[in-house]
Amino acid sequence: MAGMMGMGMTSEQEAMIRKMEMEETLKTYNETVYRCFNECVESFRSKTLDGKEEACVRKCAEKFIKFSQRAQQRFSEKQQEMQNEMVQQMQPGQ
Repeated sequence: MAGMMGMGMTSEQEAMIRKMEMEETLKTYNETVYRCFNECVESFRSKTLDGKEEACVRKCAEKFIKFSQRAQQRFSEKQQEMQNEMVQQMQPGQ
């Protein structure tokens, strides 16, 4: 969506898109915490995670972040392709 900024959008539309992006980021963060906590934390014997739990949470979070970055990259690539197609369609004589 960031690639669409400044393409004839009003400041209200841009603000709405930024808000939606922030909400999506927070949603992804919360889902990651929930998923990794449930997958990795086995007991509540102490206030801190033991070594095994900590390693599991770190690996889970890194995996999810890498996945999210890759998905975002593919989305951006697809969005750029669509924008290029629109530009080509709008050019006269083609």
